[in-house]
Amino acid sequence: MPEFIKVTEQTSTYRHLEKMSIQDLLLNINKEDSTVPAAVDKAIPQIEKLVTAFADKMLDGGRMFYIGAGTSGRLGIVDASECPPSFGVPYGLVIGIIAGGEKAITQAVEFAEDSTEHGWADLQKHFINDKDVVLGLAASGTTPYVISALKECRKRGITTGSLSCNPNSPVSKEADYPIEVVVGPEFVTGSTRMKSGTAQKLVLNMISTSIMIQLGRVEDNKMVNMQLSNVKLVDRGVKMVMERLSITDYEKAKDLLLKYGGVKKAIQAATES
Repeated sequence: MPEFIKVTEQTSTYRHLEKMSIQDLLLNINKEDSTVPAAVDKAIPQIEKLVTAFADKMLDGGRMFYIGAGTSGRLGIVDASECPPSFGVPYGLVIGIIAGGEKAITQAVEFAEDSTEHGWADLQKHFINDKDVVLGLAASGTTPYVISALKECRKRGITTGSLSCNPNSPVSKEADYPIEVVVGPEFVTGSTRMKSGTAQKLVLNMISTSIMIQLGRVEDNKMVNMQLSNVKLVDRGVKMVMERLSITDYEKAKDLLLKYGGVKKAIQAATES
């Protein structure tokens, strides 16, 4: 087995940041960030395997859980919370769990990520079963809260995946479908909220969006199942209805949309009438 090297903790290639001008700080941070998509690109074969397996389970009635700590956990919660309004799925289909609970979303909870018991306990609160899938999020790949949760899942036949930013990480060993996006040392040494966080955000977008497309929640390139939860989304929905039904009257399309409560339903009703 290759030696585990925690690249995320290696010293930044930039020195004396406090002496840089603001312009140089911004240029160098952006320079580092620009390397992230290439690292994600290398991981696409791993991401594809995970999406294929997870989508199959969810098409069979399973749910998807993200579980993480700190920045990783918060990114999972953000991605999970965006699925219902974007794709019209129930709020319980994609669930984000963070070490330390709701408080940890906005505040650091000391030592929460070090627990080897709370991860599985937090999953059990949702009556997790072997139909479901779990994606462990840990930039370092060493978070005990996440690793222990994945171990318990595998004991019970629950499909697991992981997303880390170190090669050959411990969390990968506990995942059926590990993803490792190695972005290298951070601009500020060890600050994985930077490139590692960006990489995780990109990959989570890829995973959830690809799965939602597989679940039939997108047609053509449109979010036809989105919730009409604000004026902007209603306007977007009206324009979709106008385009699909070749309607030029905005108010007529809006009335149709609001009557049926969604783009897809409005289009189906108009097509069938």
